Amino acid sequence: MEKFTKIDAIVAPMDRPNVDTDAIIPKQFLKSIKRSGFGPNLFDEWRYLDVGEPGQDNSRRPLNKDFVLNQTRYQGAKILLARENFGCGSSREHAPWALEDYGFRVIIAPSFADIFYNNCFKNGILPIILDEKTVDEMFHAIEKNPGYKLVVDLDEQVITVPGGSRLQFDVDGFRKHCLQQGLDDIALTLQHVDDIRAYEKKRSGLTPWLFADIS
Repeated sequence: MEKFTKIDAIVAPMDRPNVDTDAIIPKQFLKSIKRSGFGPNLFDEWRYLDVGEPGQDNSRRPLNKDFVLNQTRYQGAKILLARENFGCGSSREHAPWALEDYGFRVIIAPSFADIFYNNCFKNGILPIILDEKTVDEMFHAIEKNPGYKLVVDLDEQVITVPGGSRLQFDVDGFRKHCLQQGLDDIALTLQHVDDIRAYEKKRSGLTPWLFADIS
């Protein structure tokens, strides 16, 4: 997982509430568990005018020119601004996989679905909760100012908006550490690899039949 320190990037607005995980990555793309390659199908049903299927050449598909991610002004965005209850619906981890693979490292919203919120931290995405008034002001500012950027500093837990104003945000200390160090659940476990190997060696001596090759 890529380490997170500071992001200075364009913001893309997703101006609709209750965006569920099936909208983020539709069900037909859940066959793969590789954790990569989902970016081209992020928001597939909104992004394209045809029905998407795994393995398609997305460069040949007709785009919905009205959809936010297809607009030139939001190309290269790494921050997604959303409305309340973002990531609701099923608990599929493919949703943050698709968002991260597309390039998003930060999602700002008034509220998130709990499981999606937790899955973001485990996959290198920083979900930030801000009050509805502040989020609404950001939506208006983005609409009026093409190329609108934010600077998100995880170390200081601060968002700097154009003009220099700073907004503080909260994040759990352990989750912050994991993002800063680029540690997912597997990497956290492997920090104790020597202890694990020592336990397995001891266990194999006490209960050798559990380690016998029965092929």
